[in-house]
Amino acid sequence: MAKPSDEQLVQLNELRGLVIGIMSDMVAWRDHDLTKLYNIELGVLRKNATQRHGVTRWRKGVSGDELTIENVHTIELHPELLAHQWNPYAAFVLHHEFIHALGYREHNRLFRSLEHSWPGLDAGDLGPKFTESLRRKSAKWLWICHDCNTEFPRKKPSNGGFRCRSCGTVLMDVKL
Repeated sequence: MAKPSDEQLVQLNELRGLVIGIMSDMVAWRDHDLTKLYNIELGVLRKNATQRHGVTRWRKGVSGDELTIENVHTIELHPELLAHQWNPYAAFVLHHEFIHALGYREHNRLFRSLEHSWPGLDAGDLGPKFTESLRRKSAKWLWICHDCNTEFPRKKPSNGGFRCRSCGTVLMDVKL
């Protein structure tokens, strides 16, 4: 875990209040004590993470039936989620992590049902756009398809070893 700045802590706590407020009005969480979510330490992931947008970390040695809100060590969000443009998606990701904290560890049908009960139909659809944004920031190479103009930002060159997902053309490397 990267240590959040004072500004990030303020943003994380404001986001927590917003998300818990929305969850309090949701039918799915009517029978849950959401006030315990205020006791969870919030933090940020390393800024060079590109795949993980949020994580619920459990105390060491905790498993199975012990996966209760009291055994959550931290919930961490990617620091880029705290930028204004990503606010709707940040709220969705924190809701996702709160579902884990409330004891739903597996990404099964029940979990996805709870996750999709979040208001705002398109917040969850922002995930691929957020990942693409992170990849573009850290990319040193672009793998480019000259047939369909698709670009794949990457940290390493492809050396002609990869084909376009859309049309199958061998990708060309362009150093950024």
